[in-house]
Amino acid sequence: MSDVTLLLDASMQGDDAAFHQLFSMLYGDLRQLARARLRRSEPITLLNTTSLVHETYLRCLKAGRLQSNDRLRFMGYAARAMRSVIVDSVRQRRAERRGGKQTHVTLDTTLAQSERAPEDEIVRVSEALDELGQADPRLVRVVEMRYYAGMSEAEIAECLGVNERSVRRDWQRARLLLSLALQN
Repeated sequence: MSDVTLLLDASMQGDDAAFHQLFSMLYGDLRQLARARLRRSEPITLLNTTSLVHETYLRCLKAGRLQSNDRLRFMGYAARAMRSVIVDSVRQRRAERRGGKQTHVTLDTTLAQSERAPEDEIVRVSEALDELGQADPRLVRVVEMRYYAGMSEAEIAECLGVNERSVRRDWQRARLLLSLALQN
């Protein structure tokens, strides 16, 4: 067994020290994952690589015990947490930009509403993924692992316990359903 597997097993049993050591050991991989994730949405979020990894760590810590027993599943879990951090950051920024809890005054915003901000796209994709998850949770996991974690079809297949062909079909189906959901 590798050190990562041993640490995952220990953290699944509630060992906080193993959890902290696991994050320390995988910190470089998590930074690489965060960097790839932010490269696609950098102008949209105010997050940087370090803050995204640290927020992900805090989310995982707050969630309690890990439910991953190998490195690939853990990275998939981390990708899901990163997606959540990015979407929450965008939502918070949008709320602040719109005055947060301040009294709102109605203005004629016809022109502003005709153009979609890139931030809106992140929220729309997240909502579409949530809807897709109600129909088929495995499709969402495939999207998260491929798009957010950058995992290969072989890695996803191993993580989900299916063959690569199933992953390819799931990826194509998820892309189709997401594109239909985003057109509305």
